[in-house]
Amino acid sequence: MKSLAEIEKGEIGVISEIENGSLSLRLMEMGCVIGEEVKLKAVAPLGDPIAIEVAGYSLSLRKKDASKIKIKIV
Repeated sequence: MKSLAEIEKGEIGVISEIENGSLSLRLMEMGCVIGEEVKLKAVAPLGDPIAIEVAGYSLSLRKKDASKIKIKIV
C-alpha cells in the first residue's frame, strides 16, 4: 500500500484508507472516499501540488495532504 503522494504520473489506484484528522472530512466531501478510483494526472514543476482525477473530476492537492490518503495500486 502506498500513499497518494508516492505514486507516479499515470498510475491508478483505489483508496483504501484515509488518516483521521481535520482534513479527512474535507477530503471525503471532495470525493476521496474509500473504494474510489484515483489517477495521478500531473505534478507541478517543483513537485507540489499534484493533480488527481477522482469521482469524475480533477482535484489539486498538496503532497502533505495527499500523504494522508493510502491507496492500493490497480
